[in-house]
Amino acid sequence: MQPNSLSTIGGEFLDPQREAAFQAERLPETLRHARLLFGLAAILNFLFLASDWRFLGDPHFAVAVPARLGVVVISLICLGLAPRATNFPALQRLILGWETAAAIGVALLVSSRSDIALFVVLMLPAVFLLVAPTRFRWTVVVGVGTSGLLLAAYALPPPLPATSIGLGLAAVMANVALLLVVVRSNRLRRLEWIAMQAERRANRDLLESRQLFEALFTAVPIPVVVSDAQDGRFVNMNDAARSFFGIGSPGHLTALSTRTFIDKPDRRRVQGALDRHRTVRDIEVPLRTIDGAHRDVLLSADAVQIGHRPCVITSLVDITARKAAEETIRDAAHHDVLTGLPNRALFQVTLDAALARAEREASQVGLILLDLDAFKEVNDTLGHDAGDILLKEVAIRLSGLVEPGDLVARLGGDEFVLITAGTRDGTGESPRIDAVAAAVLDVLGPAVAIAGRSVSPRASLGLALYPDHARNAADLLTNADLALYAAKAAGRNQAALFKPALRASIEERVTVAREIRAGLAEGGIVPFYQPKVHLGTGAIVGFEALARWHHPARGLLAPAAFASAFDDPEIGAALGASIAQQVARDLRSWLASGLDPGRVFVNLSTAQFADRDLAESFLAMLAATGVPTERLGVEVTETVLLGGRGERVSDVLKRLHVAGIRVALDDFGTGYASLTHLKRFPVDEIKVDRSFINDLTRDVNDVAIVTAVLQLGRSLGLDVTAEGVETVEQARFLEAGGCSFAQGYLYAKPTAASRIPWLLSKGLGVSRTPRAVFSDLAAAG
Repeated sequence: MQPNSLSTIGGEFLDPQREAAFQAERLPETLRHARLLFGLAAILNFLFLASDWRFLGDPHFAVAVPARLGVVVISLICLGLAPRATNFPALQRLILGWETAAAIGVALLVSSRSDIALFVVLMLPAVFLLVAPTRFRWTVVVGVGTSGLLLAAYALPPPLPATSIGLGLAAVMANVALLLVVVRSNRLRRLEWIAMQAERRANRDLLESRQLFEALFTAVPIPVVVSDAQDGRFVNMNDAARSFFGIGSPGHLTALSTRTFIDKPDRRRVQGALDRHRTVRDIEVPLRTIDGAHRDVLLSADAVQIGHRPCVITSLVDITARKAAEETIRDAAHHDVLTGLPNRALFQVTLDAALARAEREASQVGLILLDLDAFKEVNDTLGHDAGDILLKEVAIRLSGLVEPGDLVARLGGDEFVLITAGTRDGTGESPRIDAVAAAVLDVLGPAVAIAGRSVSPRASLGLALYPDHARNAADLLTNADLALYAAKAAGRNQAALFKPALRASIEERVTVAREIRAGLAEGGIVPFYQPKVHLGTGAIVGFEALARWHHPARGLLAPAAFASAFDDPEIGAALGASIAQQVARDLRSWLASGLDPGRVFVNLSTAQFADRDLAESFLAMLAATGVPTERLGVEVTETVLLGGRGERVSDVLKRLHVAGIRVALDDFGTGYASLTHLKRFPVDEIKVDRSFINDLTRDVNDVAIVTAVLQLGRSLGLDVTAEGVETVEQARFLEAGGCSFAQGYLYAKPTAASRIPWLLSKGLGVSRTPRAVFSDLAAAG
């Protein structure tokens, strides 16, 4: 059953709860209606009391006046009791009681069968039916009952009046008609109430919805603005929007519009999207606030109709902070953290763009690759903080050189790069890149005070030009790197321009490195042994192990043919380790055969000292092969000592020296600060370079140098070995001068390991040179 279903007969709600709700809601109105009914009844009956005096002297007077007074009294009592009725059933009981009392009183009155009694017989039931606010069933009961009571009072006792039948028929017709009116009235009142309820509910929902919308509109943290679609004037905005734009009072809105905050091109862009789609989403727009601050927002807008007024509802998402963060991230992604210079990524993008522009304009681009000289020594001696200070200073100085359109970047470590726009002169040269390179060397010249010390940031520069030296960015950078390598090889602190020969050189180095790796894997790198003889006795006291390469196409190669491989950190270390292991195996074999090969020296390259555990590896290798440490020696050149790992080299040599492995300083006299090295490193022996021995019997300078070295060795208690001895005269001079040992073709060329047993058993066959000859040779020199 539907809650709003109405009874067909009575016009009331079929649902008792619904009917009770209807009556309860209408109770105040029903109460006022009942009180008015009681009051009018009291007044009218009091007035009618005057007309009842016509019965004075008539027996009916005694009936009429008390009856009339009774109705007045009952009406007044009910009027007084009505306010105490707190619900409809109580009020209905009060009304039914009044109706019953009034019906009885009026019935007594109509018993007079006066003319007015006919009117009352018809009128009072009509009043009860139409005016008394009671439930339908009680309305029927009271109405019909009152009609019957009044008809009975009028007609009885017999004889019946002539009008009784007509009056009865009139009462029936009147009651039926009135009941139909009551049914219709009941239905109409309830339908009206239903409509009012629906309207009230709709209004309540609308009010709640509006309140919710206003609360959301006001409280939402995203700025929302309602503006007139015609002129852009602001109609309304929420608190977030007022705060965003810096608008204090809402009354200021009418004086503001979108023109106040958004530039004309952006307004046109947004309006165009609205015209096409009536909605826009997430358009990025810059705007201004009241105080002139600039903000970036994502704007979304919808065209709406508010009443008869076309409006635009706009929401804004402030992305100013996000864009700033993105810019910071983008800047960090493209700039070096330490120096603030562009990093490798931004350099690559800039170089690509510069080359594309140069290709369109048929112009030139210069690339200068810069690497700081001896930067590692700054880190090792003064610490990494000092190195960072030096890098920052270099960045500042280089930044002061570049012009608009140029770029200086840090690629990493101590490596920087400059992109310059080149200009050709009449000869086809590019003087600008040369001028920039010279300016770089000049600006880096002044020393920097770091950690209480004066540091000069020297650098080597590699130069390359587009399109002269390369047609793409990768080749241009490679060629600049080759030129940088050439600058370092030429003595550092200078600039070198790329030449095609440099590429051939690097390609050769790459080829050598590749083939050397294959040679190591296949066992093609082997030691050859050159005897070391005692000048006084001519006896073999040991050997120097020299690397030889059995090249599959070029035959047996000396180290000069693959010298570049020793500079490679990985290959150089692998070469040294392979030679040392083979020497240890050969020594074990010779000793097991009863031979006395003396002490065999192996050369250590700079690459091997990258291994902090080099000394332990050597000693472990000897222990594994069972070779005593007194059978092995190591040779290092001053280049190794100057290679930037001074402390590490010193530690390794000290550990080897303590373990019984002799240390020889090779190529003595050809490097720098030799005396410093003799003091700093645990050197047991020095070897005179062959360049001083070749012209020993003809060049006075060589004689002086060799003589000084021999005297230095004696003074320091060091053994001296001469390399490259090829004549008896050289040997005799060296012996006479106090040289201990010699190597050279005079005695034997470097020999394969398989020939050493035969060589040890046969001897060299070189007679000892008399010391007396020394003075003659010295005088003749």
